Amino acid sequence: MNFNDLNVALSSVSLYKGVLKEKVFTSLLTLLRLPNGTADYLKAEAYADFVSALYEEGCDLGEYIENALKCDDNVYVRSFAAGKEIPVVMQEAFFGELESFSAITEISSDDLLSALGLSSDFPKFKNTKKNFSEIIPETLKNSSKLGYGVYAKYGMFRIEDAGRLTPILSPDNIRLSSLVGYENERRQVLENTKGLLLGKPAANVLLCGDAGTGKSSTVKAVANELKDEGIRLIEVRKDQLCFLPTVMGEIADNPLKFIIFVDDLSFSPDDDGFGTLKAILEGSAAAKTSNAVIYATSNRRHIVKETFSAREGDEIHRRDTIEETISLSARFGLSILFAKPDKQLYLKIVRTLAEENGIEVNSELDIKAEAFALSKGGRSARTAGQFINNILTVAE
Repeated sequence: MNFNDLNVALSSVSLYKGVLKEKVFTSLLTLLRLPNGTADYLKAEAYADFVSALYEEGCDLGEYIENALKCDDNVYVRSFAAGKEIPVVMQEAFFGELESFSAITEISSDDLLSALGLSSDFPKFKNTKKNFSEIIPETLKNSSKLGYGVYAKYGMFRIEDAGRLTPILSPDNIRLSSLVGYENERRQVLENTKGLLLGKPAANVLLCGDAGTGKSSTVKAVANELKDEGIRLIEVRKDQLCFLPTVMGEIADNPLKFIIFVDDLSFSPDDDGFGTLKAILEGSAAAKTSNAVIYATSNRRHIVKETFSAREGDEIHRRDTIEETISLSARFGLSILFAKPDKQLYLKIVRTLAEENGIEVNSELDIKAEAFALSKGGRSARTAGQFINNILTVAE
């Protein structure tokens, strides 16, 4: 392996330049570019810096490079995913760079140490040989499920400064199999989301009803269930609704499908976000994208807070005010009610959670669960979970 040729090839990388800015590559390039005559202790230090950075990423250089290439967001992958025509010169550059990265996976620890004139007793690293000219194009063909760039690595996102999307590094990994009750309600959300994946006209969904009934958990569980099929979730706070057109524009050409998730939604009639969300739900050309749906949860069926003072005035004004307050919820294509559980459902949830946590199920458990719900102001799925957690805490 001619390290000088490899150095030159990596220096000419244009499409995957972002990959070279990662710590593993910056330390590797520093090592490859050490001038002749460099003192052994400086070579040893540079080698140790590279191995240390690689150890942080899992110890296998080939696997690391594969993951980095799959998660890179550059003009070639964006154009390919959007179905745009790619110039021949860019295609040639793309495959040329993949060959250079493939060549790196042929380097062993001993090769590198020998070229540096260092002892073979130094720390070693793994390097699985890869042919990225085959792997990466195949990955791009499946970008509608696997994603590209940051969307290939993460399943849930939030909005930061000025509408910028950032991944949620520790997402809620709840699954549908861990939720008890409300099967029909969850089935509707799941089927609607599967319709989105199939390119059908999926509805925007309002999940309304009592607090603690699992509305938010349902949305996140569905997103987790369908992540490998191409679903990603973007959390949006009510005060960030003004950024929705920006977000929609960013994801419009992405082959993945997106759930825009607005949790615990409620408005005063004069809230700034009211008009923005209403325009998107109406399908405004400036705001809508076909690969995304809005899923919102609310403890209010009509979302907008209404006061008696808003009903004052003549009959025409009163009617206009009422129609305006319910117009937003009416624009969701699908409204699903999560009602407070009755005693039977509440105890079913308690018993299921108890069995999952190795707690004996008997009549005494039911009595205690009912008493706990009373102390909490009523039955709910959340209350059932809190009851079981309380038992587990006391047991410790």
